[in-house]
Amino acid sequence: MADLQAIVARVKEALASGAPAASNHSAPRPALQPNGHRAELVSRFARELEAVGGRTIGPVAPEELADGVAALARERGVKSIAVGEGVLVDLSQVGKTLNELGIEVIRTGRVDAHTRPQLRTQLAQADAGLAEADYAIASTGTLAVLSEESRPSALTLLPPASLVVVRIDRMKPDLASALTTLGCAALESQRLTLITGPSRTADIEKRIVMGVHGPKSLDVIVVWPRDD
Repeated sequence: MADLQAIVARVKEALASGAPAASNHSAPRPALQPNGHRAELVSRFARELEAVGGRTIGPVAPEELADGVAALARERGVKSIAVGEGVLVDLSQVGKTLNELGIEVIRTGRVDAHTRPQLRTQLAQADAGLAEADYAIASTGTLAVLSEESRPSALTLLPPASLVVVRIDRMKPDLASALTTLGCAALESQRLTLITGPSRTADIEKRIVMGVHGPKSLDVIVVWPRDD
């Protein structure tokens, strides 16, 4: 956590001054790697995510997304799914397709203080959650998700199966690149969740148990627009 806070502080300083962040002997500034070839970034992201128990699907075209999510829902035995608002991808068609298949779709949105506890309960009881990540980090297989009312952090933290969509042009090589792109304004005003694989917990004997405090499974669908 201290390392992440140090990175965020340096990003804020660099963005505010328009110059590279000053060096710090106690916490060296991480090198910003070039974005590189998108296919290479996706390949590395998939390897890193698989190493921590997650799975990458695609890349798929936008028109194939709904059918792809439906196939994952059937595989996971999903009967109810919470669908958040997308960042760049329209998830409404995905929700419509799932609804037509008989899957209960819980749509998140702006709620007041009275209905927020009810929505949180629905999210906790849903079989799966579908959200779009703001960015994906290839070096660690991590997803960066900014929370909003229309896509609360509970969407990726409470349901036992987590389905996350990310566009291929939102694939970044490392954490520093993702934070720099997000910018200090977003980091200050919104909650950032970094997701690296399904939830895992180790007991006193160091045995790993999946899904005790969060999703038991994580499927990431990479979307590659035809015209991109």
